[in-house]
Amino acid sequence: MSNRKVHSSLQPFFLSLSLTALYVLLIIGVAAINGASISSFSAVLGGFTVAVGLALSGTFQNFAGGVLILLLKPFELEDSIVAQGQDGKVISIQIFYTVLITADNKTVIIPNGKLFNEVIVNVTREGRRRLDFEIKIGYAADVQQVIKIIENAIKTNKAILKDTNNRVGISALEVDGVKYLVNVWVNPSDILSAKLALHEKILIDMCAAGIRLPGV
Repeated sequence: MSNRKVHSSLQPFFLSLSLTALYVLLIIGVAAINGASISSFSAVLGGFTVAVGLALSGTFQNFAGGVLILLLKPFELEDSIVAQGQDGKVISIQIFYTVLITADNKTVIIPNGKLFNEVIVNVTREGRRRLDFEIKIGYAADVQQVIKIIENAIKTNKAILKDTNNRVGISALEVDGVKYLVNVWVNPSDILSAKLALHEKILIDMCAAGIRLPGV
Protein backbone atom coordinates (compact mmCIF):
# COMPACT_ATOMS: atom_id res chain seq x y z
CA MET A 1 0.00 0.00 0.00
CA SER A 2 2.90 2.36 0.71
CA ASN A 3 4.42 1.62 -2.71
CA ARG A 4 1.10 2.40 -4.39
CA LYS A 5 0.77 5.60 -2.33
CA VAL A 6 -2.44 4.58 -0.56
CA HIS A 7 -3.40 7.35 1.86
CA SER A 8 -1.94 6.77 5.33
CA SER A 9 -5.35 7.05 7.02
CA LEU A 10 -6.71 4.26 4.76
CA GLN A 11 -3.88 1.77 5.32
CA PRO A 12 -4.90 0.56 8.84
CA PHE A 13 -8.47 -0.10 7.70
CA PHE A 14 -7.46 -1.99 4.57
CA LEU A 15 -4.90 -3.98 6.55
CA SER A 16 -7.50 -5.00 9.13
CA LEU A 17 -10.02 -5.83 6.39
CA SER A 18 -7.47 -7.96 4.51
CA LEU A 19 -6.47 -9.89 7.64
CA THR A 20 -10.12 -10.57 8.51
CA ALA A 21 -10.82 -11.83 4.98
CA LEU A 22 -7.77 -14.10 5.10
CA TYR A 23 -8.84 -15.52 8.48
CA VAL A 24 -12.29 -16.31 7.06
CA LEU A 25 -10.72 -18.07 4.04
CA LEU A 26 -8.40 -19.99 6.38
CA ILE A 27 -11.32 -21.23 8.50
CA ILE A 28 -13.27 -22.27 5.39
CA GLY A 29 -10.19 -24.08 4.03
CA VAL A 30 -9.56 -25.97 7.29
CA ALA A 31 -13.24 -26.91 7.51
CA ALA A 32 -13.17 -28.25 3.93
CA ILE A 33 -10.03 -30.31 4.63
CA ASN A 34 -11.72 -31.85 7.69
CA GLY A 35 -14.76 -32.85 5.64
CA ALA A 36 -17.21 -30.17 6.79
CA SER A 37 -20.00 -29.19 4.42
CA ILE A 38 -18.97 -26.00 2.67
CA SER A 39 -22.51 -25.26 1.47
CA SER A 40 -24.00 -25.15 4.97
CA PHE A 41 -21.04 -23.17 6.25
CA SER A 42 -21.43 -20.71 3.39
CA ALA A 43 -25.14 -20.28 4.14
CA VAL A 44 -24.44 -19.48 7.79
CA LEU A 45 -21.65 -17.11 6.80
CA GLY A 46 -23.90 -15.42 4.24
CA GLY A 47 -26.68 -14.89 6.78
CA PHE A 48 -24.22 -13.55 9.31
CA THR A 49 -22.76 -11.20 6.70
CA VAL A 50 -26.20 -9.84 5.79
CA ALA A 51 -27.06 -9.25 9.46
CA VAL A 52 -23.80 -7.47 10.12
CA GLY A 53 -24.20 -5.43 6.94
CA LEU A 54 -27.66 -4.23 7.98
CA ALA A 55 -26.44 -3.39 11.47
CA LEU A 56 -23.46 -1.46 10.18
CA SER A 57 -25.04 0.18 7.13
CA GLY A 58 -24.51 3.65 8.58
CA THR A 59 -20.89 2.83 9.38
CA PHE A 60 -20.28 1.59 5.84
CA GLN A 61 -21.86 4.76 4.47
CA ASN A 62 -19.51 6.86 6.60
CA PHE A 63 -16.56 4.75 5.46
CA ALA A 64 -17.51 5.18 1.80
CA GLY A 65 -17.90 8.92 2.34
CA GLY A 66 -14.48 9.10 4.00
CA VAL A 67 -12.82 7.23 1.12
CA LEU A 68 -14.46 9.52 -1.46
CA ILE A 69 -13.44 12.64 0.47
CA LEU A 70 -9.82 11.45 0.62
CA LEU A 71 -9.80 10.52 -3.07
CA LEU A 72 -11.78 13.40 -4.60
CA LYS A 73 -10.55 16.06 -2.13
CA PRO A 74 -13.49 18.51 -2.02
CA PHE A 75 -11.52 19.97 0.88
CA GLU A 76 -8.19 19.38 2.60
CA LEU A 77 -6.66 19.91 6.03
CA GLU A 78 -6.62 23.57 7.14
CA ASP A 79 -9.39 24.48 4.66
CA SER A 80 -12.33 26.44 6.06
CA ILE A 81 -15.66 24.92 5.02
CA VAL A 82 -19.38 25.36 5.61
CA ALA A 83 -21.28 22.07 5.80
CA GLN A 84 -24.18 20.56 7.75
CA GLY A 85 -24.91 23.99 9.22
CA GLN A 86 -21.39 24.24 10.63
CA ASP A 87 -18.63 26.70 9.73
CA GLY A 88 -15.04 25.91 10.71
CA LYS A 89 -11.51 24.89 9.83
CA VAL A 90 -10.79 21.23 8.98
CA ILE A 91 -8.25 19.82 11.45
CA SER A 92 -8.71 16.10 10.80
CA ILE A 93 -10.14 13.85 8.07
CA GLN A 94 -10.74 10.36 9.45
CA ILE A 95 -12.21 7.31 7.77
CA PHE A 96 -15.61 7.66 9.45
CA TYR A 97 -15.80 11.34 10.37
CA THR A 98 -14.28 14.79 9.80
CA VAL A 99 -13.34 17.16 12.61
CA LEU A 100 -13.78 20.96 12.42
CA ILE A 101 -12.77 23.76 14.76
CA THR A 102 -15.18 26.71 14.74
CA ALA A 103 -14.22 30.38 15.10
CA ASP A 104 -15.33 30.30 18.76
CA ASN A 105 -13.11 27.24 19.42
CA LYS A 106 -15.72 24.48 19.43
CA THR A 107 -14.90 21.02 18.10
CA VAL A 108 -17.45 19.74 15.57
CA ILE A 109 -17.42 16.08 14.47
CA ILE A 110 -19.37 15.38 11.27
CA PRO A 111 -19.99 11.82 9.95
CA ASN A 112 -18.48 11.48 6.48
CA GLY A 113 -21.60 9.85 5.02
CA LYS A 114 -23.72 12.93 5.70
CA LEU A 115 -20.87 15.29 4.89
CA PHE A 116 -20.18 13.92 1.40
CA ASN A 117 -23.85 13.67 0.42
CA GLU A 118 -24.67 17.30 1.22
CA VAL A 119 -23.52 20.66 -0.11
CA ILE A 120 -19.98 21.60 0.95
CA VAL A 121 -18.85 25.21 0.69
CA ASN A 122 -15.06 25.50 0.61
CA VAL A 123 -14.27 29.12 1.48
CA THR A 124 -10.48 28.68 1.32
CA ARG A 125 -9.80 27.01 -2.03
CA GLU A 126 -10.03 30.14 -4.24
CA GLY A 127 -7.52 32.01 -2.07
CA ARG A 128 -9.66 35.08 -1.38
CA ARG A 129 -13.21 36.04 -0.35
CA ARG A 130 -15.48 38.97 -1.12
CA LEU A 131 -16.83 40.91 1.83
CA ASP A 132 -20.23 42.50 1.09
CA PHE A 133 -22.23 44.88 3.27
CA GLU A 134 -24.58 47.87 2.99
CA ILE A 135 -24.69 51.21 4.76
CA LYS A 136 -27.80 53.40 4.93
CA ILE A 137 -27.28 57.18 4.93
CA GLY A 138 -29.86 59.96 4.97
CA TYR A 139 -30.75 61.92 1.82
CA ALA A 140 -29.24 65.11 3.25
CA ALA A 141 -25.70 63.73 2.93
CA ASP A 142 -23.67 64.49 -0.17
CA VAL A 143 -23.39 61.30 -2.24
CA GLN A 144 -19.88 61.94 -3.52
CA GLN A 145 -18.66 62.78 -0.01
CA VAL A 146 -20.09 59.54 1.38
CA ILE A 147 -18.50 57.46 -1.39
CA LYS A 148 -15.17 59.23 -0.87
CA ILE A 149 -15.22 58.48 2.88
CA ILE A 150 -15.95 54.80 2.23
CA GLU A 151 -13.26 54.54 -0.45
CA ASN A 152 -10.72 56.18 1.87
CA ALA A 153 -11.59 53.65 4.60
CA ILE A 154 -10.99 50.85 2.10
CA LYS A 155 -7.61 52.27 1.07
CA THR A 156 -6.38 52.54 4.66
CA ASN A 157 -7.47 49.03 5.66
CA LYS A 158 -4.41 46.79 5.35
CA ALA A 159 -6.45 43.58 5.31
CA ILE A 160 -8.26 44.53 2.10
CA LEU A 161 -6.60 43.42 -1.14
CA LYS A 162 -5.84 46.46 -3.27
CA ASP A 163 -5.24 44.70 -6.61
CA THR A 164 -8.86 43.52 -6.88
CA ASN A 165 -12.16 44.95 -8.08
CA ASN A 166 -13.33 46.68 -4.87
CA ARG A 167 -16.57 48.60 -5.46
CA VAL A 168 -18.70 51.24 -3.74
CA GLY A 169 -22.07 52.38 -5.12
CA ILE A 170 -25.73 53.06 -4.43
CA SER A 171 -27.74 49.85 -4.18
CA ALA A 172 -31.19 51.16 -3.20
CA LEU A 173 -33.23 54.32 -2.63
CA GLU A 174 -35.51 53.84 0.37
CA VAL A 175 -37.98 56.05 2.22
CA ASP A 176 -35.63 56.81 5.11
CA GLY A 177 -32.30 56.94 3.27
CA VAL A 178 -29.90 55.79 0.58
CA LYS A 179 -28.24 52.36 0.73
CA TYR A 180 -24.59 52.18 -0.28
CA LEU A 181 -23.23 48.78 -1.29
CA VAL A 182 -19.60 47.95 -0.47
CA ASN A 183 -17.74 45.02 -2.13
CA VAL A 184 -14.14 44.39 -1.07
CA TRP A 185 -11.83 41.37 -1.38
CA VAL A 186 -9.82 39.92 1.50
CA ASN A 187 -7.91 36.78 2.41
CA PRO A 188 -10.25 34.17 3.96
CA SER A 189 -8.58 34.41 7.37
CA ASP A 190 -8.98 38.22 7.47
CA ILE A 191 -12.68 38.56 6.64
CA LEU A 192 -13.95 39.22 10.18
CA SER A 193 -11.13 41.56 11.25
CA ALA A 194 -11.41 43.48 7.97
CA LYS A 195 -15.16 43.91 8.41
CA LEU A 196 -14.89 45.17 11.99
CA ALA A 197 -12.07 47.61 11.19
CA LEU A 198 -13.84 48.90 8.07
CA HIS A 199 -17.12 49.51 9.91
CA GLU A 200 -15.31 51.37 12.70
CA LYS A 201 -13.32 53.57 10.30
CA ILE A 202 -16.38 54.47 8.20
CA LEU A 203 -18.44 55.38 11.29
CA ILE A 204 -15.67 57.55 12.77
CA ASP A 205 -15.10 59.39 9.48
CA MET A 206 -18.85 59.88 8.89
CA CYS A 207 -19.29 61.43 12.33
CA ALA A 208 -16.21 63.64 11.85
CA ALA A 209 -17.67 64.90 8.56
CA GLY A 210 -21.01 65.69 10.21
CA ILE A 211 -22.93 63.04 8.28
CA ARG A 212 -25.83 61.67 10.29
CA LEU A 213 -27.13 58.15 9.97
CA PRO A 214 -30.92 57.55 9.69
CA GLY A 215 -32.58 57.68 13.09
CA VAL A 216 -29.66 59.52 14.74
